[in-house]
Amino acid sequence: MNSSKKKMPKSQKNTELQDIISYTLPKLYTGKEWYIGFYAFNPVEGKMKIKRIKLNYITKVTERRKYAADLMTRLNEKLRRGWNPWIESENSKAYVLFDEACEAYIKLATRYFQDDILREDSYTSYMSYLRNLRKYNKSLKNPITYIYQLNREYLNEFLEHIYIDRDNSPQTRDNYLMWLRVFAKYLVRQGYHKTIATESIEVIGKRSRKKSRTVIPADSLAKLKSFVVGHNRHYLLATYILFYCFIRPKEMSLIKIGDISIKNRTIFISEENSKNRKSAVVTINKKIIELMLDLGVLSAPNDYYLFGSGFMPSKEQRSEKQFRDYWNRYVRKGLKFPKEYKFYSLKDTGVTTMLRCKLDNISVRDQARHSSILMTDIYTPHDIQEANPIIEKFDTDF
Repeated sequence: MNSSKKKMPKSQKNTELQDIISYTLPKLYTGKEWYIGFYAFNPVEGKMKIKRIKLNYITKVTERRKYAADLMTRLNEKLRRGWNPWIESENSKAYVLFDEACEAYIKLATRYFQDDILREDSYTSYMSYLRNLRKYNKSLKNPITYIYQLNREYLNEFLEHIYIDRDNSPQTRDNYLMWLRVFAKYLVRQGYHKTIATESIEVIGKRSRKKSRTVIPADSLAKLKSFVVGHNRHYLLATYILFYCFIRPKEMSLIKIGDISIKNRTIFISEENSKNRKSAVVTINKKIIELMLDLGVLSAPNDYYLFGSGFMPSKEQRSEKQFRDYWNRYVRKGLKFPKEYKFYSLKDTGVTTMLRCKLDNISVRDQARHSSILMTDIYTPHDIQEANPIIEKFDTDF
């Protein structure tokens, strides 16, 4: 007995086939018009529809073929992961190239820097972090191609690379994380990501504890003074301003003669030059006033920078880098100071010394321009923390 098989209707076969195959592989078509063509299922029309990407705008044939090969590889990956050219995705920028997203970020950050929205030191740091992220990606056996691949797992591996492979400190690792949080929020704002990729990545530094500062002991400070007096007294003025006024090197490089008031015994730090974007005045110690008068720096025009070339007043501004360079090349080398003694250590040393000499925390806080007394307390040495005599003698009927 012959059993006859029922044939499937053509329309049903096509529907089931579309459920299985939602696209065809992209191919390069050459001739009068060069294009990459492939079919993808269009849910609106209910059928497969051809998508053409024209290439004639690329003049050289060799470059056209190279671009086409690269584009077909990317299209294959996108199609394999569910992309459909006929559907406007919820976050349509997910398949933007990683490098393209990075370049867009650089362009925006550069504009922020030019418009004084982003500080120079922040801009420099951000660009360095991004440069190292891209360098890390290129070093991988399977680097990411699309911005959506920059996910939590990838960022965790990058931070491990910074911390373990490059043998950096926990602080450096956390600094990278702080920037990655900024970058991740940018990606969400611009529509590349739907969620912030760094959301569950935590810092590892013990930020809530006292900072371990490398202060310079009194005997080394005496050697420093003697050395600088003999080599460059204008640099001695720079060390005094950092030690007694707590003015940051970047801010110091922007001090003008007109910002200094001998009458009021103050230095004015404008909001444009201040790290926290707030104008402030700091008190000048009598040693600084005496040295300024002795050096004759106040006779320079008001629009001159206090620390120009050679740390002398000049119309031309010099980078704060000159303070560190002189310290590393001459001071630390000449005095055989350990590498932990940095130029910026003078600020920590000054704050700690004032607290050790029983200056009240409020005065030190205001001079250091700390946002709260808690920030000043970080500098307080353990060996001078004593019981509060008022609380010690407090008594009630209880």
